[in-house]
Amino acid sequence: MTAKLINGKEVAQTVRNELKQEVIRLKEQGIEPGLTVILVGNNPASETYVRGKIRASEEVGIRSNLVRMSEEASEEELLAVVKQLNEDPAVHGILVQLPLPAHMDPNKVIATISPNKDVDGFTPINMGNLLVGLEGIIPCTPYGIMELLKRSGIETEGKHAVVVGRSNIVGKPISLLLQQANATVTMCHSRTRDLPSFTKQADILVVAVGMAEMITADHVKPGAVVIDVGMNRNREGKLVGDVDFGGVAPLASAITPVPGGVGPMTVAMLMKNTVIAAKQIHGIS
Repeated sequence: MTAKLINGKEVAQTVRNELKQEVIRLKEQGIEPGLTVILVGNNPASETYVRGKIRASEEVGIRSNLVRMSEEASEEELLAVVKQLNEDPAVHGILVQLPLPAHMDPNKVIATISPNKDVDGFTPINMGNLLVGLEGIIPCTPYGIMELLKRSGIETEGKHAVVVGRSNIVGKPISLLLQQANATVTMCHSRTRDLPSFTKQADILVVAVGMAEMITADHVKPGAVVIDVGMNRNREGKLVGDVDFGGVAPLASAITPVPGGVGPMTVAMLMKNTVIAAKQIHGIS
């Protein structure tokens, strides 16, 4: 069996092209979606991620703004900036780039963002809406995974999905979205005993545990769809996922590569969330 490659770059580009047209229509109505990203400190990975988000905003036509703050800035100063942006009618999306410096509480900072402008989907209100199935802004990476499955023609209803990883950013929300899509979901994590006994039952296997190439062929049922959310460096310094791609791809029916799989979708859905937020704030369905 040779796995179908789920090309996140291509799907993300399609999403961005659709958003370009939607942004043009909004601008014709006098609405210019605006995204503000707050970057605290000089984390090299964060710098790279933020540049990608700003570039994507420009491509789609979203007005973007980057607020840089010193590593030594106080939590109170960051919260003041967030509150100011909450009140700014020109800003529809607020994103605080994580991780934050150790002296700042990310949960407190995220909870300060207006849920209407929380384009990461991380505020307790948006996470709570997701839990109970109410309308809200969905975290970007899980949203992107669901979009990849949908646009790749992968059926979720009645399937057994196994999620490896329990983070608030990916594991928990993707498990809820898969349940809402009528999959039966098993959640595992790095301390699950006899992990292969669970993962080998998966029709759809989503791996977001942050351990380089930990999922091998011994973990995967032939014909499974494998979604690799990981982004790691192996001993040779090569960028790899949480899945041993070379070993698993011959078994799977479909698989996401790293890079070029889930990553581009995360940024694309951030753009989509910003457009959704702008429409909701202006009362457009």
